Amino acid sequence: MLEVVKRKQDLVEKTYCRGGSLFLETQKGLLRLKPRNDSIVRISYTQKGEFTGNVGIGILEEKEWDGWTCEEQESRVVLYTEKLALEVDKRTGSIRYLERNGRLLLAEREEDSRELEEFDSYKTVIDENTKIEEVETADGVKRVIKEASMVFDKKLYHTRLHLKWQESERLYGLGQAEEGLLNLRGSVQYLHQANLKIAIPFLVSSNGYGILLSTGSTAIFQDTQYGSYLYTEADEEMDYYFIAGGSMDEIISGYRLLTGKAAMLPRWAYGFIQSQERYETQEEILDVAREFRDRGFGLDALVLDWCSWEDGMWGQKSFDPSRFPDPGAMTDALHQEDVHFMLSIWPNMSKSTADYEEFLEKKLLLPASEIYDAFDEKARKLYWKQVQEGLFRHGVDAWWCDSSEPFTPEWARKVKPGPEEMYADFVRDAGKYIPAERMNSYGLFHARTIYEGQREASEEKRVVNLTRNSYVGGQRYGVILWSGDIYASWETLQKQIAAGLNFCASGLPYWTLDIGAFFVKKGEPWFWNGDYEDGLSDLGYRELFVRWFQYGAFLPVFRSHGTDVRREPWLFDNGKDGFYEALCGAVSLRYRLLPYIYSWAYRVWKEDKTFLRMLAFDFMQDEKALDIGDQYMFGESILVCPVTEPIYYGTGSEVLSGIPEKRTVYLPGDCDWYDFYTGERYAGGQYVEADAPLSRIPLFVKAGSILPMAEAAQNTARAAEAEVEYRIYAGADCSFTLYRDSGDGYAYEQGEYELTELVWEEKTKKLFVNGTEQSENVVIYS
Repeated sequence: MLEVVKRKQDLVEKTYCRGGSLFLETQKGLLRLKPRNDSIVRISYTQKGEFTGNVGIGILEEKEWDGWTCEEQESRVVLYTEKLALEVDKRTGSIRYLERNGRLLLAEREEDSRELEEFDSYKTVIDENTKIEEVETADGVKRVIKEASMVFDKKLYHTRLHLKWQESERLYGLGQAEEGLLNLRGSVQYLHQANLKIAIPFLVSSNGYGILLSTGSTAIFQDTQYGSYLYTEADEEMDYYFIAGGSMDEIISGYRLLTGKAAMLPRWAYGFIQSQERYETQEEILDVAREFRDRGFGLDALVLDWCSWEDGMWGQKSFDPSRFPDPGAMTDALHQEDVHFMLSIWPNMSKSTADYEEFLEKKLLLPASEIYDAFDEKARKLYWKQVQEGLFRHGVDAWWCDSSEPFTPEWARKVKPGPEEMYADFVRDAGKYIPAERMNSYGLFHARTIYEGQREASEEKRVVNLTRNSYVGGQRYGVILWSGDIYASWETLQKQIAAGLNFCASGLPYWTLDIGAFFVKKGEPWFWNGDYEDGLSDLGYRELFVRWFQYGAFLPVFRSHGTDVRREPWLFDNGKDGFYEALCGAVSLRYRLLPYIYSWAYRVWKEDKTFLRMLAFDFMQDEKALDIGDQYMFGESILVCPVTEPIYYGTGSEVLSGIPEKRTVYLPGDCDWYDFYTGERYAGGQYVEADAPLSRIPLFVKAGSILPMAEAAQNTARAAEAEVEYRIYAGADCSFTLYRDSGDGYAYEQGEYELTELVWEEKTKKLFVNGTEQSENVVIYS
């Protein structure tokens, strides 16, 4: 009798296997568990009786995998892989995610862990009732739908997955936010695209797993007194991937297995990139390049911000002949000096342009807008055709895809809205143009336009796309994300460190920012909020810029940009305070580290590694390290400790006194560390006061590291040819794979590169290069 009562209470009514999946029919809906390998299981849930058969936006097509078993027990159904055991409670349908040895990774809420709320989704109809207003924005004049008819499109779900985190667990990722949080526990994160926000629905845990939401819609992470859950705004079914891993690298590797390998950037992209708002003429660009070379200040690329086009022709993919009379000759002259040329392009086009007219005629624009429909393959091909005919054929090397989240309603507000308001405004405004279930993914499809178009046109240049927004899978399209139009303050600098670390923990490896911040002064809108009204005349800003520049030298991509003041490094030379000399030292060190950096680029592609590593990547067992948001590993050897407070000057050139030229540094883990500058050795697991004069950023090298360094050079081409010094930081056996290739093109995908294996034997104190003992150009720290 008791057994009968129990069966009636069970939520799970039937289980069966089909097509490489375990299905559980419940009283409320259909649950599917589909293993992808030993460490990854796809979880799907619907109340419609069957699944769509789709994979999520940015996720690669599935391959069947049968290396799993299942067992039905009295109270639960268990799915086993070699590494995992997923237990589904028959009574509730909730899942516990365990390692095969029994260690709990994650548990869902005991009751009603998955909630679906069906709703009617509508789409915009452009007809006689549509009211459109033209608005002047920072991204040109845009047409805004004020009123429009809406018609029913489809039934969708709001989805909510309730989870139970463990007490000491830290959570990271979910893209880039501006608040400066590292550990996301105890917070609400709104996952929508904005100028200062990049939404990537991938959450990573210090407990050894990640959750990738298979959605193109906006989403919310919540861990407050109101519950702990992941919510998606609009989906045809609940769908996500559970990715287990013994390290952050293994979890990221799982993400890349599902969404694609990160493309390698050309070698020059790892050098210094000079930008500002804005260079205006062909002559000015060539003069700036010449000044860099004459001064011997390292440079690999110059950037043309808006507008290459003729006045009033926003977004036209062409050069204004009055300012750029011979763009091909300009790029040729730059290339002769090993300077590359990056150009900003936009997804929107003024109605007065020929490019817009072509899109309008072919009906390849988003509804009632001047923005091309990147979701449509025909529109992507047309966009690239215009880029190729008007720009690429003139020798342009790289793209700056600005405004790749083309709807930024928060930018129209005079007062900064709260995060929940920004989310609601984005859902409302973007929803007028983009289906709700795709709302967050425009930047991904825009990147696809550039990548597929350029690769079809030429295999000689690797795609470089500096873009303000992308999405799941963007790493396979050669994107570099930057953090948007930030403003100059020490607080901003500090918050940007955590922002970049969480972004790179979200699976996309290439991130940068505007060194010195985009806005330096204060203006009328809320976002024009810099602290330095006197610009370069303010010694406080010069000090901030130097510290930002030193930090930028240890990002995957090293780029200066901004408005309000010019950004050429020699403008920081007042002849007495050492600002310019500090910039020279930082850029020189960047180029000396090219062998290390470019070899790490290879590992990012080949081994699914991550450049910019929060300390949890390498020191998961160190509780203190897990919460540090102002230090990080650059590769696995270099501990970077940016200076985030003024030492010499306040705003208005106020002279500060009594502040030590030091910063507190935590040396993590059960290992020793070497001061990069002095070679002094320290034990790990302690705080030290590191020297931090203006001339340098505190750096430490992990004991048991090989650091290949080149002679100082003015660009990456020369650095690649320079003699390499092998710095050995003794303390353990270690190895390093030195990578070389032609520097550009896609021959590396066919194995056209050279690997040099470096091995250090701690016992014999000997370095072997490809098996042969090396004694020349070896420096040993012990």
